[in-house]
Amino acid sequence: MANTLAATTSAGATNTLRGVAFMVAAMIIFAAQDGLSKALADNHSAIFVTMWRYWAFGGVCLVLLWRKGFRAGLTSGQPRLQMLRGVLLALEICVAIAAFALLGLAPSHAIFAFMPLLVVALSGPVLGEKVGWRRWSAVGVGLIGMMLIIRPGTRALTPELGVAILGMFMFAAYQLMTRRVARTDAAMTSFYYTGVFGAVTMTLIGPWFWSSMSGLEMAMLAVLCVTGMSGHFLLIKAFEAAEASAIQPFSYLQTVMASAIGVVIFGEVMSAWTVLGGAIIIGAGLFAFWRERVRAKASGHPTVGT
Repeated sequence: MANTLAATTSAGATNTLRGVAFMVAAMIIFAAQDGLSKALADNHSAIFVTMWRYWAFGGVCLVLLWRKGFRAGLTSGQPRLQMLRGVLLALEICVAIAAFALLGLAPSHAIFAFMPLLVVALSGPVLGEKVGWRRWSAVGVGLIGMMLIIRPGTRALTPELGVAILGMFMFAAYQLMTRRVARTDAAMTSFYYTGVFGAVTMTLIGPWFWSSMSGLEMAMLAVLCVTGMSGHFLLIKAFEAAEASAIQPFSYLQTVMASAIGVVIFGEVMSAWTVLGGAIIIGAGLFAFWRERVRAKASGHPTVGT
């Protein structure tokens, strides 16, 4: 029995390490994508850039569905919510890319870092999940960090800040919907709906923002499309290999790396208030993730992400 237990523990540790490796790779890709998106959005509409990303994403989903069967792949316990998820994520990406171009990568990601804490705060009233006082405390501390970044009363709430805050709220809503559909649907079902209905949405609005691109910009767009597929695939593999509570904290690597890209490549300057506020938010978020892991182990029901 001791040997069996040791083997099980070793396998679990191996799977967790594999999940962490997949998660780190996905975050590196997503940070690079943010840099490419900003570079393209400096000369083109965020909607136009997002449209091309979704045409590639949706095309891959259609090929996979053709091989699997459209009825089997799109069978869902909550199809309307799945469709709404797909539409919302496409629009959120448009808003996020616009924030990168208007506000910058580093300041935008400092604000986006509050999103997981917003999900924690809303998971109780929206999803009926129990949120203890420790995680509520983390949300409160994170809100202090957000206030340090925005500094209401010391400066006007600019449209650029408003765009980033809107994107953060939209992505939080998307995450809540994703957790909701995960109760009935497999991860790949959500993947298909995200790609197909996001592509439909961008096809309806993207051509109105068409603009010509240089050869270099077309190459950058091609890399953006390919890496988008790779990043989502790695993310799915990460959640298949390990519990969400074990690998989710590594999602903050995207914030750190994208901010570094903004500072080093695009010459962005982060104020001391933004750095301090972002650090407080990330610290509070990591604590919230840790508490969720502790709670999941105590209840004997590990958290599994999609």
